[in-house]
Amino acid sequence: MDSTFWALVALIIFIGIIVYMKVPKVIARSLDERADRIRNELDEARRLREEAQQLLAEYQRKRKEAEKEAGEILTAAQREATALLQEAKQKTEDYVVRRNKLAEQKIAQAESEAINEVRSSAVEIAVAAAGRLIADKLDPKTAGELFKQSVDQVKTRLN
Repeated sequence: MDSTFWALVALIIFIGIIVYMKVPKVIARSLDERADRIRNELDEARRLREEAQQLLAEYQRKRKEAEKEAGEILTAAQREATALLQEAKQKTEDYVVRRNKLAEQKIAQAESEAINEVRSSAVEIAVAAAGRLIADKLDPKTAGELFKQSVDQVKTRLN
């Protein structure tokens, strides 16, 4: 009985003890549990990946909607700005037309007043000149009557 035989016997006893204590089942169960845990982790990772893809798709859709809405807002703002610009131009043109009409009316009124003043001055000068001429050539009583008649005639024509 040599040492190899005893080594073989010890190995058989050791294997027997291991089988008796159900170590292979424990190892198999441990490996199965680890495989299940890895499978569960893979399933969780797959589920998380799908959720991430769904979130990415949703955010891309929202981004496209936001870009579309921003484009619509920009277009509306441009339309509004154009409308406001046209309205401002129209109001400015109307204001200029009103101011021109007002200025023309003021000019016409000033012209009319100037003409009336010139007429009035001309009448006063003519009356004064006529009064002097008459005073120089006629007696004072007749001159006074002619002067009154002339003034009345001029007043009648002006009105």
